[in-house]
Order: sequence, then structure tokens, then C-alpha cells
Amino acid sequence: MDVNISKDGGDITVKVSGRLNTSTAPDFESQLMPALQGATSLALDFEDLEYISSAGLRIVLFAQKTMNRQGQMVVKNVKPEIYEVFDMTGFVDFLTIE
Repeated sequence: MDVNISKDGGDITVKVSGRLNTSTAPDFESQLMPALQGATSLALDFEDLEYISSAGLRIVLFAQKTMNRQGQMVVKNVKPEIYEVFDMTGFVDFLTIE
């Protein structure tokens, strides 16, 4: 898994590629959480994300809860197989997916 974080003031874009699972989730979390400090807008770009497990979903949920207090969050470029996971778990009900 690779994580690329870019900041423009309070706007944060996080591009994730590869597999977000039990073994890679701690690394993703350790990179994402500090980036959320002072963020007013978060975009998670999942264009190159191949797989997400419950460990990855937990981090997405935490990021959404954090951004609900600080600003807004959007998930972009979701592949059909990732969208299916979001749909089956009910994440489509509270995530903004573009």
C-alpha cells in the first residue's frame, strides 16, 4: 500500500493505492491522523485502491467522524468492488462518494 498526502491550507487530499487491510491499516492510520489536524476538507482518492478490509473501513469511519466536527470529507474515484463493500456495510449512507 502507498499513501500520498497533499495539503493546500486546510484542504487535504489523500491518495491510497494497493490493499488497505489488517497489515497495512496501521501505517495508513499513522499517516492520516496527523494530517487531519486543522483540516477543513478531506478528499480520499481511492482510484488505485484494490481492496479494503474492515480494518480499513474503521479508519475511513474515524476520518469521517473527525471531519464531521472539522469540515467535510469526500471519497473519490471508487472502483466498483470497493463501492460494493461500502454498500454492503452501509457506508454509502453516510459517506459522500464521487
